Amino acid sequence: MTFNTHVCIIISSIPSNTIDYVRINEKKKTMRFNTSLLHAGVTKETNGSTLPPVYQTSAFEQGSAADLEKIFENKAPGYCYTRVANPTITAFENRITKLEGGIASVACASGMAALMNTFLNILSSGDELISSASLYGGTIDLFHDLEAFGITTRYVENNNWQQIEDSINEHTRLIFAETIGNPCLDVTDIEKLAEIAHAHELPLIVDNTTSTPYLIQVLKHGADIVVNSSSKYINGSSNAISGILTDSGKFKWDKNRYPGFADYVKYGPMAFVAKLRNSLFRNMGACLAPVNAYLNIIGLETLGLRMERECSNALELASWIENNYPDIKVNYPGLCSSKWHEIAKKQLTNGYGAILTIRVGSKEKAFKFIDSLTIPYTLSNIGDTKTLVIHPGSTISLHSTGKQKEDAGVFEDLIRVSVGIEDIDDLKEDFAQAFANIAD
Repeated sequence: MTFNTHVCIIISSIPSNTIDYVRINEKKKTMRFNTSLLHAGVTKETNGSTLPPVYQTSAFEQGSAADLEKIFENKAPGYCYTRVANPTITAFENRITKLEGGIASVACASGMAALMNTFLNILSSGDELISSASLYGGTIDLFHDLEAFGITTRYVENNNWQQIEDSINEHTRLIFAETIGNPCLDVTDIEKLAEIAHAHELPLIVDNTTSTPYLIQVLKHGADIVVNSSSKYINGSSNAISGILTDSGKFKWDKNRYPGFADYVKYGPMAFVAKLRNSLFRNMGACLAPVNAYLNIIGLETLGLRMERECSNALELASWIENNYPDIKVNYPGLCSSKWHEIAKKQLTNGYGAILTIRVGSKEKAFKFIDSLTIPYTLSNIGDTKTLVIHPGSTISLHSTGKQKEDAGVFEDLIRVSVGIEDIDDLKEDFAQAFANIAD
C-alpha cells in the first residue's frame, strides 16, 4: 500500500470562490480559482522546473532491499512501481485534490476506470446502488456489466426525492448522480441528495465531468466522492485519456455495513483511499500513464479561462438558436426555458456549462445537419477547445434500451454540442447555414 506517498492536506472551510493553498514551505494563502490552478498543490521541483518532469519509468530503484521492503510494507514513503504510484501522477493527483477540496485523489487510466474503481471499492455481490436514470450511456453500460458481479442498480428520476427514498432498502450501499446529466443536461440538487444519502448513512458519489470544479465543488455541497473524466475539460485538448476520483474523507465507513473496510477504518479519513490503493487499484492495473498526467497538468492550468469562454459561448449560441429558430428545440440549463434553470442558477457558479443539445425533427435531419457543419468536429468527446458535435442515439447511447434512452433524454433527432472557444459569430454563421440545409 502506497497511499502515504501522497502529500494530503485537509482543506478547511473557506469561501466557495477560493481554495486553500499550502506550498512545501507551509506558507498559507487563500487563492481564487485561476490562481489556484497555477499554484495550489504544487511542490517546487529540485532543479527549478515550473512543471513536474515526466517520470516515464515503470519501476524505481531503492538504496537497499530493506528500503524497498519498507515501501511495500507502507512503513516508509517512496515509489516502487508505476502501476501503484508515480511522481508525475502524484503531482497531478495533488493538484486535483486541492482544486476539489478533498483529502486525496487517485488517478486512473480513464474516466470509466475511475468510476469502476470507486464502485468496486465499496460494493460487493448482493449490494445495490441508486442512480439517476439520466446518465451518460457509457455509465449505463458499466452498471449493466456490474450485474455480473451481483451488483444491482436501481434507477430513479433525478431530484425525485420520494422515488429516491422509496428505492432505498437494506441492500443499498451508495447513491450516484451526475452534476449535469450527459446529454440530458438535467441538474442535480447535490445538497438535497446528500442530505437524503447521509440520513440513510450512505455515501454520495458524484460525476462532475460536465461541470468541473469551475462551476461547482461538489464535495463542499455534501458529496463524499467526486469523479472526473479528466480526458474532457480538465485536459482540454483531447490528447490524453484519463480519469480521477477525489475523496472528501468525511464519510464514516461502518465495518458492519461495509465489511471490506474492516481492516481500513483505522486509517480514519483516509480509509477509502487506503483500501483502494492497497487492493483494487493496485491489482486491476488501470493506472494513468505518466505522460498523460503531465498533459493533464498543462491543461489544468487553463481550465478556468477555457470554461469561462466555453460557457459564455454556449449560453450565447443556445439563446441565439432559441430566439431565431422556433422549430428547433434547444436544451441548455442557462436558458430560462430550461426546467433545470432555477436549480442551476442556485447551485452553479461562473456559468451553466459548455454543452447544449438541439432537436431537429428526425434522425435524417440530425445527420444532415451534422454533416453540413464546417467548424465543429464530429467525434465522441466533450470539453475540447474546439466545438464538437455528436448524435448520441447512434453512438454513446447506442447500447442503451429504448427506456434508458428516453430516461436519459436521448432522442433520435437529438444532437449534442460541446461548445469550444471559437469566435461566437463564426459558430452562429456555421450553424445558420446548417439549419438552412435542413429547412423544409
